[in-house]
Amino acid sequence: MNTQDASANYTAANIQILEGLEPVRKRPGMYIGSTDERGLHHLLAEIVDNSLDEAIAGYAKNVYVQILPDTGVVVSDDGRGIPVDIHPKTGVSAMEVALTKLHAGAKFDAKAYQASGGLHGIGAAAVNALSTFMRVEVRRNNQVFMQEYNIGKPKNKVSPLNETKIADSLSQKYVPFFTTGTTTLFEPDKSIFSTTEFLYERIKSTLRERAYLMAGVKIHLYDLRTQEECHFYFEGGIKSLVRFLNRNKKSVTQPMYCSGQVDGQIPIGVEVALQYTDSFSENIQSFTNVINTPDGGTHVIGFRMALTRAIKDYLKKTSNGKTDTIDNMTGDDIKEGLTAVVFVKMPASDIQFESQTKTKLNNIEAQQSVYSVVKGYLDMYFEENPDEARKVVGKIELAARARMAARAARDAVVRKGALEGMTLPGKLADCQAKDPSVSELFIVEGDSAGGSAKQGRDRFNQAILPLGGKILNTERARLDKIVEFEELKALIIAMGMGIGDTIDVSKARYHRIVIMCDADVDGEHIATLLLTFFYRHMPDVITKGYLYIAMPPLYKVAYGKDVTYEYTDEDKDKKIASIKISNPKANINLQRYKGLGEMNPEQLWDTTMNPKTRMLKQVSVQDGEEADRVFTTLMGNIVLPRKKFIQTHASLATLDI
Repeated sequence: MNTQDASANYTAANIQILEGLEPVRKRPGMYIGSTDERGLHHLLAEIVDNSLDEAIAGYAKNVYVQILPDTGVVVSDDGRGIPVDIHPKTGVSAMEVALTKLHAGAKFDAKAYQASGGLHGIGAAAVNALSTFMRVEVRRNNQVFMQEYNIGKPKNKVSPLNETKIADSLSQKYVPFFTTGTTTLFEPDKSIFSTTEFLYERIKSTLRERAYLMAGVKIHLYDLRTQEECHFYFEGGIKSLVRFLNRNKKSVTQPMYCSGQVDGQIPIGVEVALQYTDSFSENIQSFTNVINTPDGGTHVIGFRMALTRAIKDYLKKTSNGKTDTIDNMTGDDIKEGLTAVVFVKMPASDIQFESQTKTKLNNIEAQQSVYSVVKGYLDMYFEENPDEARKVVGKIELAARARMAARAARDAVVRKGALEGMTLPGKLADCQAKDPSVSELFIVEGDSAGGSAKQGRDRFNQAILPLGGKILNTERARLDKIVEFEELKALIIAMGMGIGDTIDVSKARYHRIVIMCDADVDGEHIATLLLTFFYRHMPDVITKGYLYIAMPPLYKVAYGKDVTYEYTDEDKDKKIASIKISNPKANINLQRYKGLGEMNPEQLWDTTMNPKTRMLKQVSVQDGEEADRVFTTLMGNIVLPRKKFIQTHASLATLDI
């Protein structure tokens, strides 16, 4: 195309200006992360966090969340209530400004909120933009003020309710009588979200987490669909949270807790709790105000630096000149078995998150503040509690010895591979493609299924690695045992990204790793063992979105020349019913697949491996705390929690015998 012609066609008319809340509806992912189940619950978190900001500021003691029978949710607090007086610059109520304008809110004013979860004034306005209906009621000055919205646009002016309307208000229906506070009802837009069904257990987990952070604040959850309810109140704060996270683990030390206020250029409050257990994994949860920062950030860096320096300083004082332990110690050794919660509180106007979804904190001031508080506390704690200090050092020394043994075993594997002239395991049927972004690795249960998969695959981009039965439970094994286990050793070498302290996900040879097991109890057990391995030892494979689970069909339904494959009992029943509608006496041949090996290569390709027809489940971690708990409970060393879990959920099991 001629450049001049293209320039002539590209005019001011092509520049689109999005007014008001239009940017949120145009690009919702930029504001709430996604439009799936995760994004839906992010809406609720934004409104809940606004109420909790009142608690952080010391004005609210109760927060109520009620899931309505339809798609709505009501959130209430007994805080000060959103200001309703006229905003001097806009000429409309401050409440309307906060709910309909981006980058507007009291959180820009350090006098109004010393610390809050909100950022840029986007949260409540974004929820409004993505809701078909929203109603906000504010209780102030012995009156109830109300405004309603459709897709972010006000239906009326902010005005006080008369006595008749108060009787029918949200404040009367859903909230105990409070003289002040804010109540918000919103209904997510079904045209935006892939689902608008709120999940009770997910909300419960989020609220429990928030309650631990807000010591002394009561948080109430009601599900009006099922009449379930729960209430949270923790005086112990994040120290109680650490105990909760470790409830199914064997502790090595007592929980340690410190807090402090650092009044630098930005005033920052710091709370940290930590405890060592006998597990091999690390679990650090971090928060900025009430916002969970799953990707960590500067506050976590400050904590790690303080912990490492405090331990090394203690060793220098007590080692009588021997530096072997200090020299051999690495960050991975210090992390093993560590559970910690890092919580900073700072003015919202000064917070620098990596994005609006608030997953990582970037303020260097937070790093300095956390380091200062934690280092000072641990130096004193180790000196005053030498027995606890020795337990910490003993745990780290054990981790260091295990790491060195694992490295020796891993290096032996690498050397053996090089000596035998093979860089990849012999059982791997690799693909021709060298581009990881198009390459797929199918981890297949059993040699029979592996044979069918090798014959039926697309050799260009699909690699097959058969497993000879059940693998090692890596929740209970150190790294040296893992790399010595033949099936896992083959998988590690095939992946090409290393393991332990040398792991590098950028070297992964496949960007789609598919667990393909039989649709029976043994197959599910093998899949669980593999998930445990990836979650504990290659977590980046999951966070990068590389891990999938194949969905082989459960049934083959044949009626004459018509052959279909059905993946659920419901689909099978529907198919049979549709055939019988046309012919009630139809001779239907129903085959229940017990294993992948029962399918020939063509069937396996058509049903499970062909990108055009297959179904894959992508593995992701939506709730890190819950994932850690489940893996610890079901795959860990302690039997009692697992026994209790089985007894509690036995009636829910579907046995295909």
